[in-house]
Amino acid sequence: MHYSLRTEHAYLGWIRRFILFHEKRHPLELSAADVERFLSHLAVAGNVAASTQNQALAALLFLYKEVLGNPLPWLDDLTRAKRPERLPVVLTVAETQGVLSWVQGTAGLVVRLLYGTGMRLMEGVRLRVKDVDFERREIIVRDGKGQKDRVTMLPESLIAPLGEHLARVKVLHQQAFAEGHGDVYLPFALARKYPNAGREWGWQYAFPARDISVDPRSGARRRHHMDEKAVQRAMKQAVRDAGLVKPATPHTLRHSFATHLLEGGYDIRTVQELLGHKDVSTTMIYTHVLNKGGKGVRSPLDRL
Repeated sequence: MHYSLRTEHAYLGWIRRFILFHEKRHPLELSAADVERFLSHLAVAGNVAASTQNQALAALLFLYKEVLGNPLPWLDDLTRAKRPERLPVVLTVAETQGVLSWVQGTAGLVVRLLYGTGMRLMEGVRLRVKDVDFERREIIVRDGKGQKDRVTMLPESLIAPLGEHLARVKVLHQQAFAEGHGDVYLPFALARKYPNAGREWGWQYAFPARDISVDPRSGARRRHHMDEKAVQRAMKQAVRDAGLVKPATPHTLRHSFATHLLEGGYDIRTVQELLGHKDVSTTMIYTHVLNKGGKGVRSPLDRL
C-alpha cells in the first residue's frame, strides 16, 4: 500500500502493544470498549501526547480494516485527541547565520539546503540527482508529506557547492557500479517497470550513505541515502556551538525559511506553495512574526 518502512514499524509496534495490553487476546475477540480502554490508558496512565494517541488509533484502524478485513464502524466515530496549538521555534536571520557557520561537510550542505529551500529533513536526504535542475534553479520535491510533489527554488549560493558535491558522488557511484553495487532503491513498482533505472545516475541519491547496506525488505545490497541522524547530530552541535538556548532542530530551518520569506514581503500564497501546505491556514501560523511585540502593541511600560 506504499506505506513507508517507518510507518510499518510504528503500526506493528502499536498493534503489538494493543494485543499485549489485552493479555494476548485476538483482536477479533475484542470490542469497541476494549479499543477505547486501550486508547484511554495511553492518555491517562501513559500521559502520551495527542499525536501519539492518534498514531495508535491509526494503527488500529489499519489493523481492523486492512489486515483483518473487518472494518468496525465505531472506530470511525471515535473522537480523536486534538493537537495543541503551539507556535513553531523560529531562528532570527542572525541566529540562522550563526548556526550554519558551525556546520561543515555534507551535513553542512544539507542544512543549508533545508534552510534555503524549506524542505523537510527526510525530503532533503532523499533528494535524487534527477530532481535538481541547475539551469532552471529549482528543485522538485518528490513524494512529500501526503505523497505530494512540489517545486521549490535552488539557492544561487548553493549551485557551486552542490555541483561539486554531486561530481564527487558521481565518482563514488561509478566505483560502486564497477563493483556491482551501483543499484539504488526505486519507489513503488518502478523497479519492475524500468529494470535498469536503479543503476542510472539520475536516480541516485544526492546525499548517499558512505557504506553499502542491506535493504530490509528485499535483502538486496545497495547504497541508501545518508542517515538523517547525522544531520540531526550536526545541527544539535552547531546550535550548542552558536550559544543558542532555543531548541532548534533541522525542522526549525523550515520554519525559519517560511518566516524570513514573509518578513521579506513575499506573498503568503507563494510561501504556501513552496512549503507544500494543502491549506493556507497551515501557513498562517508563520504570520505571528509580522505582529512584533505582542501583535504590534506598544507596552505601556515603555511610555514611562
